[in-house]
Amino acid sequence: MSAFVDYHSDVDDNRRWAEFAHRPGDIVVSTRSKHGTTWVQRLVLGLVHGPELPAPLAELSPWLDHLVEPIEVVIDRLSTQRHRRVVKTHTPLDGLPLRTDVHYIVVARHPLDAAVSLYHQGSNIDRVRVAELTGAPIPRTDRPELRTWLLGWIAHRVEPTLALDGVEGVLAHIRDAWARRQTDNVTLVHYADLLVDLRGELGRLAGRLGFIVDEPTIDAVVAASSFVAMRDDADRYVPDRHGVMRDRGAFFRRGTSGAAREVLRDDEIEQYTAFAATRLPREAHAWLHRQ
Repeated sequence: MSAFVDYHSDVDDNRRWAEFAHRPGDIVVSTRSKHGTTWVQRLVLGLVHGPELPAPLAELSPWLDHLVEPIEVVIDRLSTQRHRRVVKTHTPLDGLPLRTDVHYIVVARHPLDAAVSLYHQGSNIDRVRVAELTGAPIPRTDRPELRTWLLGWIAHRVEPTLALDGVEGVLAHIRDAWARRQTDNVTLVHYADLLVDLRGELGRLAGRLGFIVDEPTIDAVVAASSFVAMRDDADRYVPDRHGVMRDRGAFFRRGTSGAAREVLRDDEIEQYTAFAATRLPREAHAWLHRQ
């Protein structure tokens, strides 16, 4: 992995990819946290398996970098899969061993909305359980209220390799993917497009990934992949096989856009927007900040 950017923390480590044997046709879903990861995994797994999944989502499509489970266990589970495999990662593409016979899907969301969702998820994670599974230290759990936390998130500047879910890390993930968007095996998906036209986005993914799916199956996968359907069956869809979430139903909190505007003033949002413009090409900036 020395040729790739090294991304690791107390809970995840992209160096684990060095032990994974790819197969032609593998699909890797690469996102930042709370950008629509589980949603896109569900859509792609629907293309592979149909509307009824044969096992829980986290079992079918594991997060390979996550340290809560030994890498040999994850690899063993993936190696037994005979269908087309779908693997989750929060590592940007520049930290992965990219192959031309593997397809990479990068999911984007307005970063401020994703940050709000990340804040709420932070309250739903059992840090003691994470420490038990990973050996990581238990962080302090006393956090400021949302508005103060969000303003701090906007203002905090730290290298992406040290904090992938910080503002620099989120923008770097998209900047790298945007530069690769013309590559045949890289597809960008935006959360806002999933909200507006889930069926159209599923059809686009099917075409990009080479699936031929009939109209009734497309309709059935869309119905099974709605926010309400996934929330109502949270035990099957929440990416948590080891009891890290305090409340699985809370993982699917709202499934909408615009949450940051309910918290911040216009001038505070503009402060973030101006900073993001220094980190992204103009077209990428406009694309990313749709809601």
